[in-house]
Amino acid sequence: MAVRLDQLHSSSFQLKYEKKSKLQHSNSQRTSLCINAVSLSAKELVQSGTVRPVFTKDAVSVINNEGFTLLDIRPIWEREKAYVPGSLHVPLFVNDEDNGPINLLKKWVHFGYIGLWTGQKFTTIDPEFLQEVNNLVPDKDAKLLIACGEGLRSLMAVTRLYEGGYKNLGWLAGGFNKAEDDHFPVVEGNEKLQYATIGGASYYFLQLLIILQAVGKKS
Repeated sequence: MAVRLDQLHSSSFQLKYEKKSKLQHSNSQRTSLCINAVSLSAKELVQSGTVRPVFTKDAVSVINNEGFTLLDIRPIWEREKAYVPGSLHVPLFVNDEDNGPINLLKKWVHFGYIGLWTGQKFTTIDPEFLQEVNNLVPDKDAKLLIACGEGLRSLMAVTRLYEGGYKNLGWLAGGFNKAEDDHFPVVEGNEKLQYATIGGASYYFLQLLIILQAVGKKS
């Protein structure tokens, strides 16, 4: 049977396109699996009940009545704004002091896109985090409620602590940002606990919004 040259060329092109599409799809799936593998471990610990999710409205009760100790893993500059008295503090992220040329470029980009707006510094994970927690809480059976600003960094800390042998862990769902004024009746610092993560230009927008809301209520 005769096969036209243009048909052969078309078939060959279609085969190459299908192979390329399958390869791209396979690579996309592989990348997606890698991303999910990083984030799933903490999610699975919470979803399975291995790590207990605790809402901010229930945190004080869990601490006072069930023997949990609040472990604040926020950077020092967030904790200085507002913190819960009696909580332990071991930051998961610390200021990145590497001033090599590549890192300086990363810091410049970070400041331009993130730091200027949020006030967040360029940080790196503290390699001594687990050891520092162990120094404060050597008992691996101790009940620890892990907290940060938004609940994401604390999920990372939960994974590290669980892998390090701590099995009685709680996670403050949503972080301190979800806290209302009566959730933690006693707070030290100059800011409300739920605003301690906010900095940079966004902090001034927040203050302006608070002033406008107060004026609106008076009028």
